[in-house]
Amino acid sequence: MQALSFHWQRQSQLSENTMQSLLMNLLRGVASLQVAAAHLRAEVYPGLRGLEEPGLAYMALAFFTGFAHQAVMVFFMISGWLVGGSLLDKIGQSRALRAYAIDRATRLWTVLVPTLVIMIGIGLITGAATTEPAGFGSPGEFSAGTFVGNLLGLQTITVERFGGNYPLWSLANETWYYIQFPLLLMIFTGRGLFQQAACAALLALTVAWLPYVMTLYFGIWLLGAAFSRIRVDSSFGMRMLLLAFAVVLSVYFRINGVNDDILPESFGQDLICTLPVVVLLAAMHMPIGPSPILQRVASFGKWLSEFSFTLYVLHVPVIDLLQHIGLTQFGREKLIPASLTDFAIFFIMLGILLGASYLSYLVFERNTYRVRRFAKRLLLPASPKPATPIIFSAD
Repeated sequence: MQALSFHWQRQSQLSENTMQSLLMNLLRGVASLQVAAAHLRAEVYPGLRGLEEPGLAYMALAFFTGFAHQAVMVFFMISGWLVGGSLLDKIGQSRALRAYAIDRATRLWTVLVPTLVIMIGIGLITGAATTEPAGFGSPGEFSAGTFVGNLLGLQTITVERFGGNYPLWSLANETWYYIQFPLLLMIFTGRGLFQQAACAALLALTVAWLPYVMTLYFGIWLLGAAFSRIRVDSSFGMRMLLLAFAVVLSVYFRINGVNDDILPESFGQDLICTLPVVVLLAAMHMPIGPSPILQRVASFGKWLSEFSFTLYVLHVPVIDLLQHIGLTQFGREKLIPASLTDFAIFFIMLGILLGASYLSYLVFERNTYRVRRFAKRLLLPASPKPATPIIFSAD
């Protein structure tokens, strides 16, 4: 079995036709599905610990929908790989940072703005949005100030998560990681000592102002960015060993670790869980090949990953709507663990979450690149071409 061999690369080598891309798409899609399933189970079923005889089927459901914490770590790591790796490729180019800022804003807001508007509509239906003041300076989950604050990544810092959509906490982390990473890069690549010192000071201010745990988990994001530059050579057996190790660690910490929140004491376990996954990704640089099975898996992973962001931010409001319908039309909003019929209802509800998210993706997220191109035409006008010198002839 070949030992792991690490090689530094100047440019990211990620390609759509590699096993690396296949695995990354699968991880993104399955992680988002896991978060949605975990939150759905937590909202519509009673807690496992409060049941005297939960039954084997419900215990299995509770176990397999209990990896939402690890799934968010996958999001952070892959975000660092894709976003950080892309900036590393372009840093030093003309207007690279301005283009990066537009890329990040359009990526977030093309999905987040319509989702927050949809949440207002759902809140009006359920009544949640009619019980709070809506003014800009008013407190509350549906206020205008909370709306803007969530667009700027200030949820959990200075404002609440809009509409009680609790997964939005991680978007605050992402937003500030998008800001901290270029500041970190400019400390080493800035033009002149003054620019480097200014970026260092700004980075230090963000570290001092943000919650400590938010900056601590920047380490998971940076791990992904670093491995976007590392190619790992290994044997098939070693890759399978890495996969098994990652699964065993994830299951162990699912049972014995801290999984309810990100805390300073949970960072060590999350770093340990993420390391074999990121090394495995760096080792999967071989082409997918002509296998029909792998081609189908790649197509499925790509499809699921394409609307994973929409699924992540939209599933909780849709759960709220489904519970409202259940309460008003059927007289209950909770499912019974011992009922096979309710098990079927759970998976129907999960299918509705996927369907609603995919429809929203088709309308909004799929057009991210169109919005981005428009924003760049508006905010990044083409550089004037140098004038062609006129050569005078003797004639």
